[in-house]
Amino acid sequence: MSLYSSGISDVGVESGKPALAWGPVIGGAVAAAATTIILLLLGSGVGLTMVSPWAGDGASFTTVSVMAAIWFVVVQWLASALGGYLTGRLRAKWANVHTDEVFFRDTAHGFLSWALATVVVIGLAGSAFTSLAGTGVQALSTAAAPATVAGTAAVASDASAPDAATSYFTDMLLRPQDLAARAQSDNASATAEISRILMRGALNDGVPEADRLYISSIVASRAGISAEDARARVEQVLQQVEDAKSATLTAADEARKSAATAAMLGALSLLVGAFIASAAAALGGRQRDDDEAATIVVR
Repeated sequence: MSLYSSGISDVGVESGKPALAWGPVIGGAVAAAATTIILLLLGSGVGLTMVSPWAGDGASFTTVSVMAAIWFVVVQWLASALGGYLTGRLRAKWANVHTDEVFFRDTAHGFLSWALATVVVIGLAGSAFTSLAGTGVQALSTAAAPATVAGTAAVASDASAPDAATSYFTDMLLRPQDLAARAQSDNASATAEISRILMRGALNDGVPEADRLYISSIVASRAGISAEDARARVEQVLQQVEDAKSATLTAADEARKSAATAAMLGALSLLVGAFIASAAAALGGRQRDDDEAATIVVR
């Protein structure tokens, strides 16, 4: 009678066979990774047949994106199930081991197979996953730093300025009294100064009233229109600048939210895939032990 069957504790005795069998784990991981790549290529081919460069033909971008996300989840789950099942079926039988311990080892082998396959797939398609994560970071940077873009444009529009950070205040100190003569004789400087005022207004909460009157005076003199018409034109342009700024920030915020949602759903899908791989390995291991026991009985 064996120690296990008689209930006597086998304290101090180590089994010569390790509990972790890397062969089945690697085999299941390779099968899962290969299945993932094949199915993803198949999905890409089918998706390309659904889109068209011609307006009105093919599926919309939203439809294709949703279907691609669903297909990615399905592929990940199918590959995890296949890899875990093969891992459980290919491992050697553990003799004199409690059923609960066998179940734990099988699930652990399935989890390791899933983890190895995930690392391999991410390594082979790292650019796609990096792009997904980078979209949210880029959107957040765009939303948080519109001043950087505005400041760069201001420097580019006036490369001769000794210090772009103080050029706005320098312009305020050097504003001439005769705006009409300045606008007619030095149009380039007036244009550059207006550009700097608009840039500063874009990165702040708006253009101050004094600057609005100043721009209106230059516009009236340069365009040959009345002060009221010049002020109306300035207000219209400033409103367009605010609308463009709001549209940019809204688009960046939507991109950030989409990237965050995709990242969280991707993490949840991977966790479900880990569970599927572990359960499939336990199922495969149980079927392997049952088939072997049935074969011994028949013999």
